[in-house]
Amino acid sequence: MTKYIGILTAGGDSPGLNAALRGIGKAATGYFGMQVIGFKDGFRGLMENRIIRLEPSTLSGILTIGGTVLGTSRDKPHRMPIGGKMLDMTEVIVDNYNRHNLDVLVCMGGGGTHKNAYHLMQKGLNIITLPKTIDNDVAKTDVTFGFDTALGIATEAIDRLHSTAHSHHRIIVVEIMGHNAGWLALGAGVSGGADVILIPEIPYDIENVAEAIRWRSRAGKNFSIVAVAEGAMSKQEAKAIRTAEETKTKAKDKAAQKKAKAKLKELESRHSGNTLRLANQLEQLTGLEARVTILGHLQRGGTPSAADRLLATRLGTACADFVNQGLYGVMVAARGEGVEPVPVEEVVGQRKLVPPDHPWVKSARLIGANLGD
Repeated sequence: MTKYIGILTAGGDSPGLNAALRGIGKAATGYFGMQVIGFKDGFRGLMENRIIRLEPSTLSGILTIGGTVLGTSRDKPHRMPIGGKMLDMTEVIVDNYNRHNLDVLVCMGGGGTHKNAYHLMQKGLNIITLPKTIDNDVAKTDVTFGFDTALGIATEAIDRLHSTAHSHHRIIVVEIMGHNAGWLALGAGVSGGADVILIPEIPYDIENVAEAIRWRSRAGKNFSIVAVAEGAMSKQEAKAIRTAEETKTKAKDKAAQKKAKAKLKELESRHSGNTLRLANQLEQLTGLEARVTILGHLQRGGTPSAADRLLATRLGTACADFVNQGLYGVMVAARGEGVEPVPVEEVVGQRKLVPPDHPWVKSARLIGANLGD
């Protein structure tokens, strides 16, 4: 009996999404004889029943294209903006799933997408997920597709900034994506030869960073490159947020929980724009001119690297194989050169952070990069 697959891409766009779509589609239709449809713009497209048939002609030529031909959004099934209100559209999504006689819904995304996919699993839908994010912070997989491309882009940016930093005797502060996980900033910082690398997992002491830069000046090195993850924070900020989180957890009544939640939100909001403040602080403490480069969404775009195309194709074809086996409720995790099915419930609510003893951290310290602590 022919099996029917529905696919959507959700959350932020990422290099390799089209390669994964192609891998699933070509294996499912060409090898296993299945039918495949895609839903446009994530869970919203599934709710609105906006589909595109993923046939060989649709999949042709998309391997090298960045972004996602399906489009994406961050809408949640149970909290979707409709007519100015936040509505639970889960039942509509379930109805559309059944209307197309789907055997499985494949959801490609990061942490938020996995939470939404698990929510639909609990409503009776067969789900398979693929780990996608440039942050590389999805739990239970060796790596996510999109990370390698973004790492290459960030490294190249640091390479290019070296010449202008040297020419103008400046501190160049490069902000790299990563709200909670520092894989991208750490990897690019080491690969690009940054002198200071600041990541969310290792809160920094601003005086420690400034002294590292002053030491370079005394040694005759008249410029410094600071690679900073957007979520990196000082020890004082980290302590304040940790205290607010503990207060929120211990709050026993709704009023106390609301107050603690508001305090936490205020602290997180205050952190916005931290990279610019960091640059100003370093100017004052070192007497050197500082300039900021924020890479932003530049890291998400463009042609996926060969490694990401290979990884996405490997996970995509394995996904089609899992569907053929009737193996549902799992994430297709990268494990070494192979794949491994991991129950989605083991992924939800988890985040893969940089351990303090990770080999990349050790290597950074051994080559003399300052990590702010």
